[in-house]
Amino acid sequence: MDATEPGLCLVLVDDHPVVRAGLRALVESQADLDVVGEARDAAAAEDVVRRTRPDVVLMDLNLGAGPGGAATTALLRNLPQPPRVLILTTYVTETDIRTALDAGASGYLLKDAPPDELFRGIRAVARGETVLASDVAALLVRRVNSPEPALTEREVQILGLLADGLANKEMARRLLVSEATVKSHLAHIYTKLAVESRAGAVAKAIEQRIIRA
Repeated sequence: MDATEPGLCLVLVDDHPVVRAGLRALVESQADLDVVGEARDAAAAEDVVRRTRPDVVLMDLNLGAGPGGAATTALLRNLPQPPRVLILTTYVTETDIRTALDAGASGYLLKDAPPDELFRGIRAVARGETVLASDVAALLVRRVNSPEPALTEREVQILGLLADGLANKEMARRLLVSEATVKSHLAHIYTKLAVESRAGAVAKAIEQRIIRA
């Protein structure tokens, strides 16, 4: 570390204690990185961030039954002195990436990243830069350059509900819209994905990494 560069304080947010322990050991192998707190869910994350005021939060997307990592990111970014948030996850889907970045995350890395990539990512995010794993960046570029019409945010939501097995009536109730609106969205989804059925839409959305398997 450059003698003029101050150390960085981090908080780890992951619902698995073993993962947090491994991350702490890895991160603290660097002289300029110090883990000042850990949390397993949104409420604990808000509490520890308010108390420790870290520079960067390493955030998993799946935090169990409560609010997920994207919602927790939005919560932390709305605090009076918000930390930078670097997503560290196993999920590489357009939905997860867009939701996390829209929530205010400054970076999106994968848990199989080499340690040096993680360290560089933490330091870059702390400097105010945006950091994306190569697979994540490639997916976003493919989507931007795709000749196929882009799915809207609501259409991606409906695809997720389709994957969960919800019927039209259930989707309408969940989204607070009419069944006719759901059917209209489905028609647009089928056209954009060039499929003819609900199962075909889900299969293609998973294949194209629009939603999780």
